[in-house]
Amino acid sequence: MALDATATEHTHTRICPLCEACCGLEIRTRTAPEGSSVISIRGNDADPFSHGYLCPKGVALKDLHEDPDRLRQPMRRRADRAGFEPVSWDEAFAEVARRLPPLREQYGADAVALTIGNPASHKIGLFSYFPHLARALGTRNLFSASTLDQMPKQLACGLMYGHWLSVPVPDLPRTDLFICLGANPMVSNGSLWTSPDYRGKAKAMRARGGRIVVIDPRRTETAQAADEHLAIRPGGDVYLLLGLLHTVFDEGLERLGRLEAHVEGLDALRAAVADFPPERGAAHCGISAETQRRLAREFATTPKAVLYGRFGTCTQRFGSLNSWLIDALNIVTGHFDTAGGLMFPKAAAFAANTLGRPGQGKGVATGRRHSRVGKAPEVMGEFPISCLAEEIETPGDGQVHALITVACNPVLSSPNGARLARALDGLDFMLSLDPYINETSRHADLILPPPSPLEDWHYDMVFAQLSWRNHARWSGPVLPVDADAPDAPRAEWQTLLRLAAAGYGVLNLRARHGWTVGALRAELKRQAGDQAEAVFGMLEGAPARRAGSTWGCVQALTATVSARSRTASRWPR
Repeated sequence: MALDATATEHTHTRICPLCEACCGLEIRTRTAPEGSSVISIRGNDADPFSHGYLCPKGVALKDLHEDPDRLRQPMRRRADRAGFEPVSWDEAFAEVARRLPPLREQYGADAVALTIGNPASHKIGLFSYFPHLARALGTRNLFSASTLDQMPKQLACGLMYGHWLSVPVPDLPRTDLFICLGANPMVSNGSLWTSPDYRGKAKAMRARGGRIVVIDPRRTETAQAADEHLAIRPGGDVYLLLGLLHTVFDEGLERLGRLEAHVEGLDALRAAVADFPPERGAAHCGISAETQRRLAREFATTPKAVLYGRFGTCTQRFGSLNSWLIDALNIVTGHFDTAGGLMFPKAAAFAANTLGRPGQGKGVATGRRHSRVGKAPEVMGEFPISCLAEEIETPGDGQVHALITVACNPVLSSPNGARLARALDGLDFMLSLDPYINETSRHADLILPPPSPLEDWHYDMVFAQLSWRNHARWSGPVLPVDADAPDAPRAEWQTLLRLAAAGYGVLNLRARHGWTVGALRAELKRQAGDQAEAVFGMLEGAPARRAGSTWGCVQALTATVSARSRTASRWPR
């Protein structure tokens, strides 16, 4: 068959949005009269962050885009409850306006719960505009996937450093001793540590004489490639960490160095671990006292060393204490905020490490409210997602009658999913923002799909704050979207803003446009302070006029920020 002479091929550089590693992609596409398609996806050798590394997930973007099961327009549950039927976007939002406000009016703001999943950290539209929806609904019932595996770490960092995302990460390329506790970066490429190609970094580290010690109940892929594997008893991490700290103090191995002026509570820490020598905890953690003391000495006396702990240290009874003790060990041995130790990334468009003047940061607060049934304290404004089912099932004031799920599948990922699935069937209204009919969204009355990742632009705000090196990268859409088509995918920020407008009771088009302008001014005031009106004036220029609406004004703001960030592809640590 002859090739179409009018077809053209293009090469796009892009950032993979499918996991925390954020690898750079090189995507080849073909454009012909009948449409555009993806020819191939490979790692981008010229990417300054991932240097060509790519895992199978990135290649699967083509399959995801072409998957016939992926939703391309809103789906509404049929009147007979037997499956779904496609509807237009206007019909979908009319359904929201018909069903959601009456429930809030009848039962109160807390009758609507919100859940949000990991993809929100990968999608700037979700990350930036979900707070608008939460404020509009005014509910206290907020749940997220963070409470399943990482909230203990964020709590410890918030209390120690003043912000939930002030998370120090290992400086692996410059360390000589890497102790990995309860993590498997060979597979994950880092968790709360954006580090593509851990395998390559670890290989280079060992080639220059570095050592890797993995502490894990299972001989993981990371442990198999390490110099030493210590099989800890599940849940025994706290006894090991206490034993290591006890040894550091008992043998006079602490060395704060320049950190001494910034550390408070050292004497209290010394007193707290005094009653937990390695001999006391050995039976509980399964690691002998002799091995604990040897490991503590090696860690404290190696000039460039780092202790990293993640998933396994968090998903247990002492998760927050483990997270705090890990950083405390790095601090008291002088392996904090120094080359080869734990270091703070500095994202180009994120100010987590620079809030307020030194010693006068905003800090964090917890327990400002408690869940209605289980009395669980909020952390970072959220309740544990394991509490969601009981909040739906239990009658009384504040009972959850409606649920909006954003990019999450808690029936599959949270504890006791079968119970949650039964609870979802008892809701008066449920809406899911999701590209698939899955274990959770199949219970919804309405499903609103996002565009394909290849049809959306991308900028990592969250993961730049957790990255192994400082960087700023932006990538545009690979494939075009006909925004004027009635059934075309809507950008996630548009969907969230329209739902937020419905939450405020702003339902007609003219009123919604006016509300959007007001919401934009308020957001600019929070972000730009005294310069808010000047920035707003800039956004009233050509980009907004071409967009033809105040939606374009909002998009112009994000595009302006992204274009500026794109100019810095390499940031010195």
